[in-house]
Amino acid sequence: MKLVVIGATGRTGREVVEQALARGHQVTAFVRSPEGIKLKNERLTVIKGNAMDEDQLANAMQNHDAVVSTLGPREVFKPTSMLHDSAFAITGAMQRAGIKRLVVLSAAAHFPGIPNRIASLIMRNHMRDSLAMEEVVQGNGLDWTIARPPRLTQENYLTYRNREGAAPRMGFSLARKALAAFMLDAIEQKKHFQKIVGIAK
Repeated sequence: MKLVVIGATGRTGREVVEQALARGHQVTAFVRSPEGIKLKNERLTVIKGNAMDEDQLANAMQNHDAVVSTLGPREVFKPTSMLHDSAFAITGAMQRAGIKRLVVLSAAAHFPGIPNRIASLIMRNHMRDSLAMEEVVQGNGLDWTIARPPRLTQENYLTYRNREGAAPRMGFSLARKALAAFMLDAIEQKKHFQKIVGIAK
């Protein structure tokens, strides 16, 4: 498959790119800073661009099968509309490019529960932005999957548990490698269409 990865220089985005290439896919990494991609592979194309620019995104997405967005804020406490604005540009670009499949990264803190309420309060600016992003993604008629992991770690495993519409029980963390595996599995296995999915270790 031909995949566009947005946010490919982030810690989760790098995992998605590496695993997608290992699985034999062609990858277009759409990034703000191409120098952040050290990987070299004949199936990897790196395009510099702004994830809030629909025209740049639409050009990069031509002749691709699916889009993965692992965008997240650099500072979770500052007010921002980056996730909402980029979702608006990404979904618009996908419609122009004729791509239906989208997998995006969100946060488990949007699920109900006391710990999530506390996290949402502490990171309320980021939570407000990511919830606005989810609404944009759900409102565009695409085959979307919203991945909501808990705290992400740099551990070295690929296994995960997932539940549609809820967080897995006692799921307090998840390796970025496992999150990347879930995102690619959802695309390859044609699963979780138009579903919010909780994922955890």
